[in-house]
Amino acid sequence: MKYLSKTLFVLFFSSFLFSCMNDNSKVIPKEDKEATIQVSALESMPTDLIHFDTTYVPIYSDIYTQTTNIQINLTATLSLRNTSFKHSLYISEVDYYNSAGELDKNFAEKPIELKPMQSIEYVIEEEDISGGTGANFIIIWAAKSKRVTPLFEAVMISTQNRQGISFTSRGISISNWEEENTETAPVVSEELTK
Repeated sequence: MKYLSKTLFVLFFSSFLFSCMNDNSKVIPKEDKEATIQVSALESMPTDLIHFDTTYVPIYSDIYTQTTNIQINLTATLSLRNTSFKHSLYISEVDYYNSAGELDKNFAEKPIELKPMQSIEYVIEEEDISGGTGANFIIIWAAKSKRVTPLFEAVMISTQNRQGISFTSRGISISNWEEENTETAPVVSEELTK
């Protein structure tokens, strides 16, 4: 009986150990992501907008680990979420800047409208390290109501070498004009109406 229990224990432990060593995790790609997100592209921004803002979202396309010589590449997903039940959110710019402060990519060819409670995502792939550790997104947006408070955040993730790492960063307003007085922001308001 002792021999049988020891044999079963060894078999169980071996199969457990072997299953931990095999990486059976599978990533199933989305075949047609565009079909799942219906966002309205606009020819120009509406003229009756009253609330303007610019939001900065930090992005880490790679991070250091142990020393400055070892880096882990990350996939970054920027999520733009309209949290209003009643009002649309109008986005004119979604720009990705690298660590040197240079424009790397422009993700919005035309202005877009996010309807109430709608969201959209933009992805910086793991192999794309052009942004570096100090990359960021700048989102220029507007609304027809001052009660609109969207949520812009990024999720960075990596699962290299069976080690999982993930964290988030939230956008902050970097507008430097008074919301009540749009005359103090003529450059931004002109850009938004193009």
